[in-house]
Amino acid sequence: MNNELLLIVSLVLIYTCVVLFYRFLGKTGLYCWTVLATIAANIEVLIVVNAFGMEQTLGNILFASTFLVTDILSETEGKRAANKAVLIGVLTSGVFILISQSWLLYTPNANDWASPAIASVFSNTPRLMLSSIIVYAVVQTFDVFAYHAIWVRTTKLCSDSKKFLWLRNNGSTLASQFFNTLLYTFAAFWGVYELETLLNIVFSSYVIFIFTSLLDTPAVYTARKLGSKQEKPGI
Repeated sequence: MNNELLLIVSLVLIYTCVVLFYRFLGKTGLYCWTVLATIAANIEVLIVVNAFGMEQTLGNILFASTFLVTDILSETEGKRAANKAVLIGVLTSGVFILISQSWLLYTPNANDWASPAIASVFSNTPRLMLSSIIVYAVVQTFDVFAYHAIWVRTTKLCSDSKKFLWLRNNGSTLASQFFNTLLYTFAAFWGVYELETLLNIVFSSYVIFIFTSLLDTPAVYTARKLGSKQEKPGI
């Protein structure tokens, strides 16, 4: 199976899992998914592949799924629930990084075979780790803010809070993903690569996020239908 097909299948399965977690576990399921996706994305992002004519890291779909989570929570459970998911993601990322870095402090036994591989995978620089946590917190908080700002504006225009779900979902996520790509690339790699290379990274990464963001819209509509018990989700 080629990389392109694997990525497409992964996107469908991951977004389906988000909806199923919400279907069977409610907002608690989405909080659980945030923890799972945050940890897995921190590992998966270390893998570089070629797909769709671009060099890219994995983890983009899992990371995009955390934006799907906050959009579903905003739509069905309210702004406070969405911001709680952001906090859970930030704390999870921070704690996971601290734990994984602590593994490198141990002196391995002579019979140990795993430590060199673990050290190779988890020897990230403090700059990359700090950039990741800060940018995640900023862009996810902005995503929730933008979602509800668009919601308020469209509700005033048409006097119906259920309309324009596609606009608040895609508008907030596309803006957030742009800031995410721009901020993380320059924070993590400024001084490491030339400006032209940095701009190429921003462009290719954002192209990927455009597709992952647009394709999560059916999942948000499905989740809203499942969460219809919420009569007033709270703009």
